[in-house]
Amino acid sequence: MGFQKPSAENLPRHTIIIGDAREEAGSGETLAHIYPGTGTVTAELRMASPVDVDRAVAAARKAFPAWRALPGDKRRDLMFRFAALMEAESQNLAPMQTAENGSSISMSGYMGYDAAQKFRYFGGWADKIEGRTVATWGGPAHDYVQYEPYGVVGVIVPWNGPLFAATMVLAPALAAGNCIVIKAPDLAPYSVMKLVEMFLQAGFPPGVVNLVTGAADVGAAMVSHPGIGKIEFIGSGATASKILASAAKSLKPVGLELGGKSAVVVFADADLQSAAKRGLAGAISANGQGCVNGTRLLVERSIYEPYLQMLGGMVPHVQVGDPYDPKTILGPVISQTALDRIQGMVTRGIAAGGRVVVGGERLGGDFAGGYYLPVTILADIDPASEIARNEVFGPVLVVTPFDSEEEAVALANDSDYGLGAYVHTTNLARAHRVANQMMAGQVQVNGAGEAMTPCVPFGGMKHSGHGRLGGIEGLREFQQVRNVWINLQG
Repeated sequence: MGFQKPSAENLPRHTIIIGDAREEAGSGETLAHIYPGTGTVTAELRMASPVDVDRAVAAARKAFPAWRALPGDKRRDLMFRFAALMEAESQNLAPMQTAENGSSISMSGYMGYDAAQKFRYFGGWADKIEGRTVATWGGPAHDYVQYEPYGVVGVIVPWNGPLFAATMVLAPALAAGNCIVIKAPDLAPYSVMKLVEMFLQAGFPPGVVNLVTGAADVGAAMVSHPGIGKIEFIGSGATASKILASAAKSLKPVGLELGGKSAVVVFADADLQSAAKRGLAGAISANGQGCVNGTRLLVERSIYEPYLQMLGGMVPHVQVGDPYDPKTILGPVISQTALDRIQGMVTRGIAAGGRVVVGGERLGGDFAGGYYLPVTILADIDPASEIARNEVFGPVLVVTPFDSEEEAVALANDSDYGLGAYVHTTNLARAHRVANQMMAGQVQVNGAGEAMTPCVPFGGMKHSGHGRLGGIEGLREFQQVRNVWINLQG
């Protein structure tokens, strides 16, 4: 089996974009980017440093007054122009997304279209930002509310879906009138590097969107920078804790979209084939590395074994292979470190009593150079065990039976996380009843990711973060509220 390798000539080279200056080298360390499909180096990249963050923030602050004052229809038109460019370039963007993190080319090809939809949706809000008047009492006065941008928003996105995450933040933040400094993740930098180039190509004023590519030191410099008005972070809870501690020193607001251990509740009255197909999606979407993936399956006991049999029977149809092959469904995980961590959790899950339905062992042979683990399903998992409670972030599903609706809800909510939840039932009353009890930011009934559209709010509860991206709630995340009271008595 011959695996295609990324071509360095087709990958973006500018690790820093400040104003309209495209720079191929920052003042930080040099990183050898590794392609997860083969374990080989794609390119040596010179990262940014805190000094470069200072320059990027200065450029964003310089651009902010004019961007804030730009009429809403002009901002809308720029966002629509960017959306058209993004959609036109979608297929050209796909190979670099696959190169950066091993995403299957079929999934990567969709991301440009998805980004375009976000900019069309929020571009439509740009000329509709309005305040409101407030009825007052205690004397004649006129009172009104205004929504204002923060100024410069610092954006830190993860390696598992950089383009998806970046556009989920940038579209509402720009529509609201903010300027941006974004950090491309060091493990998967290419799509964000290209994204920022495309803003200039679409005609955005220099300095409105600025790029620094780097590791933790660059992110730390952004969080502590006095010229950044708000931080939006998408990533792990451990990093979020450090960000909050740093931001607390300056009382800087932080939006967080973090990890999850999303429950999939399958009732006996569900369409079993549909529930199994959508249950499998938790292991294969983003190669199992999606924060909102449904990876903790709770199945009513009367259908438990038939469900496991159906679920396991679908796995051989999941083609594992070269991410550049359009037929590939499941690619590699991001790194050897990630693979070792995942395998360790699986081994401990089996030792704790988990029954292997399928998978469990790293793929060798033609796959040996990359970081490949097949779809792995562990049944009979104790809800208190490590693998049931902690995010695996790989193609691994854990399955536990339940006996009643009340027990299902209790098990689903017995988690530190609260990002997503999935309910499978054909009983409409039960669907509403159970959904209303789920401690999760987004609940999908008979679905597996279809609700991730720009027009609906997305975000977590508990350790899955706070704040929302998407919908009008997503726009409000990047606006501050001013109240104006005018005395009419003289």
